[in-house]
Amino acid sequence: MEKAKKSSRKQAEKNSAEAITQAYVEYLLLHGKQPATVYRFCHDLGIPEENFYQLAGSFTALEQLIWGNFIRQTTQRLDNDNEFENFTAREKLLAFYFTLLETLKANRSFCLVMLNRHDRPEAVPGFLKTYKTVFEEFAGRILQDGKATGEVALRPFIDKRYPQLFWLHMGMTLLFWKDDDSIGFEKTDAFIEKSVNLAFDLIGKGAIDTAIDFGKFLYQSRMN
Repeated sequence: MEKAKKSSRKQAEKNSAEAITQAYVEYLLLHGKQPATVYRFCHDLGIPEENFYQLAGSFTALEQLIWGNFIRQTTQRLDNDNEFENFTAREKLLAFYFTLLETLKANRSFCLVMLNRHDRPEAVPGFLKTYKTVFEEFAGRILQDGKATGEVALRPFIDKRYPQLFWLHMGMTLLFWKDDDSIGFEKTDAFIEKSVNLAFDLIGKGAIDTAIDFGKFLYQSRMN
């Protein structure tokens, strides 16, 4: 009876979403490519094929789930941090990137296999679709906070595109980190800090707004 219980418990562990995900990541790391078929993957894992489809409809969908979890774990950690809400918009985005990087570092070999398939994450390969959606929603929240405090300038027709522009920045960051061989990825840390600061200098009130106001003045002067 006890043996039957242990056998049942082991089978349940094999069938768990975490076990399937871990087995897939391990396969990808060992072979550098997706398994030939879902059937073969499940056969080697010793589980019914239907158990895989309860988690994802394809290997690409499973990859999408994994990357989506990377970014959801990051946003949840920040949302659970009582101090995070008191940060400026600039500080929130910096905190997001540095927290995300901790998760990606822990899974770097897997990330490299995936990123090396695509040199342009901004084109949104299948595995990054959920990741992109979650990121843009989170970035949008940060930018709204920045608008409320005046840290982000209100620019009709332009500010609505800020989340998409920050997604391009995310793509650049992933590519930079992929090729970074510095100790502790300190170059990526510097890239994040300098590029985020530059981005907020550009979307904040400053030289651009002065130039826009001056352009409006010149246009109105000529019209009158």
